[in-house]
Amino acid sequence: MATDENTEGFIPRHGGYRNLITYQKSEIIYDGTVFFCRRFLNKYDRTIDQMVQAARSGKQNIAESSMASATSKETEIKLTNVARASLEELLIDYGDFLRTHNLKKWERSDRLSLRFDELNKTPDVNYDTFKKAIENENPEISANVMRCLINVTSYLLGRQLMALEKAFLQEGGLRERMMKARINYRNKQ
Repeated sequence: MATDENTEGFIPRHGGYRNLITYQKSEIIYDGTVFFCRRFLNKYDRTIDQMVQAARSGKQNIAESSMASATSKETEIKLTNVARASLEELLIDYGDFLRTHNLKKWERSDRLSLRFDELNKTPDVNYDTFKKAIENENPEISANVMRCLINVTSYLLGRQLMALEKAFLQEGGLRERMMKARINYRNKQ
């Protein structure tokens, strides 16, 4: 939930992570990873914990960065990058699964990859949008759809990082806003 605009002070509007496309997609990735691990990995496989934690870290760091943005642009940027790094780790795990099970890794031009692109354009995508593919009985389809979701989300997180950098350069950070608010307050006295 986003906070109200603080026009008198220096703490900017923050939160609202549930409205971020990166958060929404990372939630699909987390849910899909939990399903994938339960369905296709041996219950004693240590990879399960690693994959689920990487998916969770991606999602949770997006939320945490959004909330931290109120007082630290540096923390917001760092945590957004941690989310991206966690998803990269997860992407490698799905790639390892495909390779070690002699399954095909889809190329961008693959027919099913192009089908994913069509689904991904659906407004308000959620888990149900991809459920048939994520929960497919064929692990090759499931793993590749998860890779596609991760790739899209990582790309969007990269764009988000660039936007955060630009905003910081234009607006500054907390100390600058604090000083400006203090000067404005003194000038009104």
